[in-house]
Amino acid sequence: MTSDDVRVAERAPEEPATTFSDLGLDGAVLKALNDVGYETPSAIQAATIPPLLSGRDVVGLAQTGTGKTAAFALPILARLDVSQKTPQALVLAPTRELALQVCEAFERYAAHLKGVHILPVYGGQGYGVQLSALRRGVHIVVGTPGRIMDHLDKGTLDLGELKYLVLDEADEMLKMGFAEDVETILADTPDDKQVALFSATMPAAIRRISQQYLRDPEEITVKAKTQTSANITQRYLVVSYAQKVDALTRILEVENFEGMIIFVRTKNVTEELAEKLRARGYSAAAINGDVPQAQRERTVNQLKSGKLDILVATDVAARGLDVERISHVVNFDIPTDSEPYVHRIGRTGRAGRTGDAISFVTPRERSLLARIEKATRQPITQMQLPSVDEVNTTRLARFDDRITAALGEGERIERFRDIIAHYVRHHDVPEVDVAAALAVVAQGDDPLLLEPEPERPAYAERDRGARRDRDRDRDDRRDTRDRDRGRGRDDDRDGGRRRGGGAMATYRIAVGRRQRVEPRQIVGALANEGGLSRADFGAIQIRPDFSLVELPADLSPDTLERLERTRISGRLIELRPDRGGPARAPREWAPRERTDGDERPARKPRHRSS
Repeated sequence: MTSDDVRVAERAPEEPATTFSDLGLDGAVLKALNDVGYETPSAIQAATIPPLLSGRDVVGLAQTGTGKTAAFALPILARLDVSQKTPQALVLAPTRELALQVCEAFERYAAHLKGVHILPVYGGQGYGVQLSALRRGVHIVVGTPGRIMDHLDKGTLDLGELKYLVLDEADEMLKMGFAEDVETILADTPDDKQVALFSATMPAAIRRISQQYLRDPEEITVKAKTQTSANITQRYLVVSYAQKVDALTRILEVENFEGMIIFVRTKNVTEELAEKLRARGYSAAAINGDVPQAQRERTVNQLKSGKLDILVATDVAARGLDVERISHVVNFDIPTDSEPYVHRIGRTGRAGRTGDAISFVTPRERSLLARIEKATRQPITQMQLPSVDEVNTTRLARFDDRITAALGEGERIERFRDIIAHYVRHHDVPEVDVAAALAVVAQGDDPLLLEPEPERPAYAERDRGARRDRDRDRDDRRDTRDRDRGRGRDDDRDGGRRRGGGAMATYRIAVGRRQRVEPRQIVGALANEGGLSRADFGAIQIRPDFSLVELPADLSPDTLERLERTRISGRLIELRPDRGGPARAPREWAPRERTDGDERPARKPRHRSS
């Protein structure tokens, strides 16, 4: 790769805005982009789409949230041959969540392309669904390396006619221990395929892969814009998942908001949460990728006009949304990267107005919050759940406002005054009692005021608890940082309990030092198959023929069943509870044979001619 092939994608302010048609896209793809509200390409899209359309390999250095999914998806769709039934494009992603997100994006961009079939392939989903789809014929496969390798080993996935291969978030795949799988897949595909590699960083292992498996790639670097607006007040609330709806209701009661967008991760939650808010008396609606465009436009217009106060949305559905009256953004589910966070809260504080952003953070998500603060270089202030007294004060103030507004309707008040006077004369009841009775009728069965909260612990006990929480948070951040670097700690257990407070159990897996496994491979494989986060892992000991892993004791039977079927280095791990007691010996780590980041050198890549 020459210096001429490396460029930084930055658009000069005086340059006219580039359009997607300027990049070489046309027809059905442009129509789909218009449907989803894309007007001009992002920097990574403008720099990447032309070389990919011309058939050149590309290395893109860009953070999540810069629009890189469209950067590789649009060229693939523009050159797809629908008549070919075997897979033409393969996208490798480190996690099932990203795989599903990429698959959903492909489906939206292919909305006006007839007969295009896209299949997500990831651990945790039954093989039957994937096998049936592969037999019917699939054009694009989006999957995680582990499950793709399983299909290759079983002979159920044919990549012999593959034309395009994308490595999305390549550095994350290496961190999770998928280096050998990625290289095996690359070597098991035709030599003349086009490859696009996207990564947030360029470690030595990524550089080596690009040099070995990509042909004269053009390297494109995008400088991410992660700075948030100074006129947006950013706060967060630590709350368990089960308490989110109640916490949201309290916040809605005490916050003086005009219009609000609530962001959630999945389409199902948008509908569920909007329904719960409507049941509590709020004017709320949901938009997601399944909502037809006409309905989406009606909903947004209602939000603009004030007929609707709350919009519950996913990231994809809210793209391009510009409504001035949005005073608050609530991250009901905090995003996993800084770029989506910046995009979300950017929906408020527009046109010089002030805005508020509130993020719900579960105890295990504190590390996500720390990463967002570091990336945006702005602190996010912790807030407390509004107390019963604060809620009741707000409710009484609004009740007073309703009375004041009613007193302003002179003619109607005069008529009711005669009716009340008649009642007082004939029933000998004080007027204040009649007013209270009418308030009961107006309020209905729902109480106007909340019951007082239970008495809190004494100050000294609370202070000790706060210090313990601060110490635990500090250790949690330190342990997560060490684990991200591929290291372990002998003291990352807390008496057999998870850092979030839950009990841990020790499990045995049938791979060890002889299989040259490392902790990062174990974490990556189990997290991917079982839907676990790094905070769910405790001590990891690697023995000669097996390994011991501490996992949450409350794992569901379904999760345990998926974990039992997990493979590491092609070997079934046969996860089962360890009957020898919790791991107490110092942690042992697998020896590193190489220093370039290739975690599993023992497996020799298979070569297939094109």
